[in-house]
Amino acid sequence: MISADIQILLPEIILAVYAMAALMFGVYTSKDEVASPLTWLTAAVFAGLAIWIARGEPGGAAFGGMFVDDGFARFAKVVILLGAAAVLAMSESYMQRRGLLRFEFPLLITLAAVGMMVMVSAGDLIALYMGLELQSLSLYVIAALRRDSVKSTEAGLKYFILGALSSGLLLYGASLTYGFAGTTMFAGIIEAATDGHVSIGLLFGLVFILAGLAFKVSAAPFHMWTPDVYEGSPTPVTAFFATAPKMAAMGLFARVVHDAFGNVTADWGQIVAFLSVASMFLGAVAAIGQRDIKRLMAYSSIAHMGFALMGLAAGTAFGVQAMLVYMAIYVTMNVGTFAFILSMERDGKVVTDITALNQYSKQEPLKALALLVLMFSLAGVPPLVGFFGKFYVLQAAVQADMAWLAVAGVVASVIGAFYYIRIVYFMYFGEETDALDKSTNPAQWVFLMASAAIMVFGVINLFGIEAPAAAAAAALVQ
Repeated sequence: MISADIQILLPEIILAVYAMAALMFGVYTSKDEVASPLTWLTAAVFAGLAIWIARGEPGGAAFGGMFVDDGFARFAKVVILLGAAAVLAMSESYMQRRGLLRFEFPLLITLAAVGMMVMVSAGDLIALYMGLELQSLSLYVIAALRRDSVKSTEAGLKYFILGALSSGLLLYGASLTYGFAGTTMFAGIIEAATDGHVSIGLLFGLVFILAGLAFKVSAAPFHMWTPDVYEGSPTPVTAFFATAPKMAAMGLFARVVHDAFGNVTADWGQIVAFLSVASMFLGAVAAIGQRDIKRLMAYSSIAHMGFALMGLAAGTAFGVQAMLVYMAIYVTMNVGTFAFILSMERDGKVVTDITALNQYSKQEPLKALALLVLMFSLAGVPPLVGFFGKFYVLQAAVQADMAWLAVAGVVASVIGAFYYIRIVYFMYFGEETDALDKSTNPAQWVFLMASAAIMVFGVINLFGIEAPAAAAAAALVQ
C-alpha cells in the first residue's frame, strides 16, 4: 500500500529530493558560482516534470484519500510547472546583472512549486494547509530577496503579516469544519454538508476557509497586499507571483468547494459570486490611476481573478472547465507581459513608469507590436485568445442562470480595457521621451514573442487545451 502511495506522489517526491540535494550541493560549493546553472537546471527539471505529468495517467488517491492524483490536479500541475519554468528562464539574466541571483532563489521557487502541487492534489484539510504553507513561506522569503531595498523588505513583511492573518482565518475555518463535520477529509465533509442539513457551524467554517483562500488568489476585499508586494518585490519575483501561485490557488479553491462542499453549491456560490464582482470592479477601477506598471499589473491580476472566480461561481463542470481554460490563458499572457517588463531599462536602470513607453513603437516596433497584442488580449479584445477566455467564463455564468454576473463581467471588462489601451496609446501616440535601452536578452525576447504568437494563432483551437480542461473538470465535478 505504501509503495503504491509513493508511486502516486512520485513527482512531488522527485522535486522535493531535487531541492534538498541542490541545497546540500550548495553548502559544500561556492554558492554564487552555481546559481546561474542551477537556475537553468531547475527550469529544465520543471519543464521535464510537466511533460511527464501531462503524458502520464492519473493514479487515484493516496494515503487514505489525503492526496488525490486526478485529471484536475494534473492539468493544474502542468500549468504551474510550465509557468514556473518560464519565469526562471527569463529571469536569470535580470537577476544576474543586478546581483540578485542568489543560490537560494531557484531552490525557494522549487519548494514553492512542491507546495503548489500538494495544494491542487489535497484531499484533506491538513494536507491542504501543509501545501499552502510550504508555498507561502517560500514566497514570503523571495518577496524580500532584495535585502538592501526598503521596498522589497517592506513587501516581504507585509506579505508575511497579512499572509499569517489569512492562514489564521483558514485554520479557524478548518477547525470549525472539523468540529461540525467530525473529519478533516473532503470525502467526509461532503457527506456532512448536504442540502437542507448544513449546520450553522459548518457554514461558518466554509466562510472562513473561503476568506483564507480568497487572500491567496488576491480576490477583493482580501487584495490589500497585492499592489505593494508586486511593486516592492524584484520584478522576476513579481512575475512568479502573477503566474504559477495564482493557478495553484485557483486550483485549491476549486478543489475545496467541489470536493468538500460540492453538495451545497447554492451556499458557497453566493460568496464566490460576491468575490468575483468585487474583484472585477475593484481591479478595473483602481488600476486606472496607476502609473507604475507593476502596480497596474497587480490590479489587473485582481480583476482577472474575479473573472476566473466567475467560472467557479457557476458551480458546474463547465464552470470549472472555463476557469481552467481562463487560468491557462492568463498565465500565458502574464509570462509574455512580464518578459517585456523585465526588459524595461534606461541607462541600465530599471524603469517601471508606463510613460517611459512613449513612442516605443519607433524604437522597437516588433516588441511594441507584441506588447500591443498582449494588452489587447488581457483586455479581452476579439479575436485574440484572451477574449475566448472571458467568453468561456461568461458563458458558464449564463448557463448557470447567473446572467447578472455575466453582465457585471462585461461592464468590468469594458472599464478595465482603458488602462490596457492607454499603454498602447503611449507606445504609438505618446509624446517624445528619452528612449529605453534596446534589450538583447534572448530568453525574454523568445517568451514575449511566443506569448504574443499564442494569443494570435491560438484562436484556431486554443492549442487543444479545451479537451484536457473538460476532462480535468469532469474528474473534479462528478
